[in-house]
Amino acid sequence: MGLIRVYQLTLSGFIGNSCRHIPTCSEYGYEAIARHGFWPGGWMTLFRVVRCGPGGTGGLDPVQEVLESRQHWWMPWRYWRKHRKTAS
Repeated sequence: MGLIRVYQLTLSGFIGNSCRHIPTCSEYGYEAIARHGFWPGGWMTLFRVVRCGPGGTGGLDPVQEVLESRQHWWMPWRYWRKHRKTAS
């Protein structure tokens, strides 16, 4: 969480506001790790950054409140969550 905070305070201003999601990827990572711990939160953050790349998704993508029971530490690919569009 310290590395994410250092990024927010230093490099984030130079890179600019280029994240397509709300909250930004760094805010998402900070919250995911704080809420779910280093291992699941770290994987969720990594997959979120991948989704933010070219051809990726955008829009509102909050951190999951509760992880599903089928998400185990030895299967990190299960932390990948497809962006779901909500009806307005």
